[in-house]
Amino acid sequence: MAFFVFNSASKMVSPLVMLHFILICVTLHCNNLAAAKMNPRPNIVLILTDDLDVSIGGMIPLVKTKKLIGDAGITFTNTMVASPLCCPSRASILTGKYPHNHHVVNNTLEGNCSSTAWQKTQEPDSFPAFLQKHGTYQTFFAGKYLNEYGSKKAGGVEHVPPGWDHWFALERNSKYYNYTLSVNGRAQRHGQNYSEDYLTDVLANISIDFLENKSNRRPFFMMVSTPAPHSPWTAAPQYESSFANVKAPRDPNFNIHGKDKHWLIRQAKTPMTNSSVEFLDNAYRKRWRTLLSVDDLVEKMVKKLEVRGELSNTYIIFTSDNGYHTGQFSLPMDKRQLYEFDIRVPLLVRGPNIKPNQTSQLLIANVDLGPTILDIAGYNVNETKMDGMSFLPIMIGKGNGSTWRSDVLVEYEGEGSNISDPACPLLGPGVSECFPDCVCEDSYNNTYACVRTVSQAANLQYCEFDDNEVFVEVYNLTADPFQLSNIAKSIDQEVLEKMNHRLMMLQSCSGQSCRTPGVYDSKFRFDPRLMFSSLVPHRNKLRQTLK
Repeated sequence: MAFFVFNSASKMVSPLVMLHFILICVTLHCNNLAAAKMNPRPNIVLILTDDLDVSIGGMIPLVKTKKLIGDAGITFTNTMVASPLCCPSRASILTGKYPHNHHVVNNTLEGNCSSTAWQKTQEPDSFPAFLQKHGTYQTFFAGKYLNEYGSKKAGGVEHVPPGWDHWFALERNSKYYNYTLSVNGRAQRHGQNYSEDYLTDVLANISIDFLENKSNRRPFFMMVSTPAPHSPWTAAPQYESSFANVKAPRDPNFNIHGKDKHWLIRQAKTPMTNSSVEFLDNAYRKRWRTLLSVDDLVEKMVKKLEVRGELSNTYIIFTSDNGYHTGQFSLPMDKRQLYEFDIRVPLLVRGPNIKPNQTSQLLIANVDLGPTILDIAGYNVNETKMDGMSFLPIMIGKGNGSTWRSDVLVEYEGEGSNISDPACPLLGPGVSECFPDCVCEDSYNNTYACVRTVSQAANLQYCEFDDNEVFVEVYNLTADPFQLSNIAKSIDQEVLEKMNHRLMMLQSCSGQSCRTPGVYDSKFRFDPRLMFSSLVPHRNKLRQTLK
């Protein structure tokens, strides 16, 4: 065989050099194949906002987010939280459990928010712990974790929960400047220099750094938890004058008296004072301004994934921990209430095998996020203790909407002060979150549980308060989307009893029993003899109250 040598002038190459070149290409190709075999699972990104509503226009400023995630995938229009408060809701996301099973009831250590008991009993069973336990996924967290995270009584910022390889967690509650991050268990303090310290941008930069430096041989899970649009609503400098003419929406339930609702709603002053309306309008604008930086964060992450060739193999989930209200039923601003504006949140997802421009009206709860992420990662959700269910089959067109669950549980335990507010003596003790005009957003007996039903036959909400009245609120959301009329005393008695029964079942459920057929499911079976004996007196009291 002849060996030909091609010099640069004739543009010919020695066969030995060519053979060497071919061997290099084959080797590189084999390495890529090996890496692909080691990384068979898709990547997952969860972007969690703080207090982002969907009912009063919270998604309007997020133009790029809607285009890059919602339009590129699926938007769920009936997504509810297990509790309309930050810490209990976030605990439900992490564990896939309802509050009565993870035992986080409010934003305090005493309420189990990031307490040592939470750390010992719930964090080891969180979905990130499952992802890390089997060594397949590299895991990354950046942003707000739980409201009391970093408390010295519960391990301080040195505590890094199980499940996280890379940990950049905010100490305590949402801030934009002058905060401390736990960087893999070490305190990193930030000041008030925009270019170095503005938290939403810091989270974006940390996330981009992770994407650039992570291992390419293993799939990754990222959870990025922004402070926006939570108070103190500090916008980035370039957005401080945006939305100058925007006001809170004047929907039918804005600035009206909740005449047939729980006493806490009835105590709100109607109409609100001009100063209260101006204050909430200003807060509404500020919330929107903070969201523009979230929109930038989403765009940066999507573009980085695209540049790296990883976007097509990455699920991106965008949602919030609870909703919000600004003036509904004359309540100035907060969350914590049972109404749609507080319990309904956005949920947008894009990813492999999800067709673009989809909308689903199926009922999703945030206890479903953990099971769905584990399902994407290839884990059997039935081997966990989670109450939620995976909606991955729904997203990729393999699920049957007719067999999907028709109801979810919402739970909240009210908070109040043991002493009266000197500025509002007539209110007495037991209230909290009070505004200067003595309108309070919470109380001890603002403790309730609801069944939220969405099916072809009904769009209903049934709620019971744990108070002396056993006060009940029922809404037909089809006829009354703004929940103006409580129909508890006019709805059919049989429906009322069935919903009461279903609520008690859900409040005692765990795991698979939380996914049993609802009242408007064809497989639902109602047998009054199955009512829990310890709860029968409560049921009888309910009947007497409604007569």
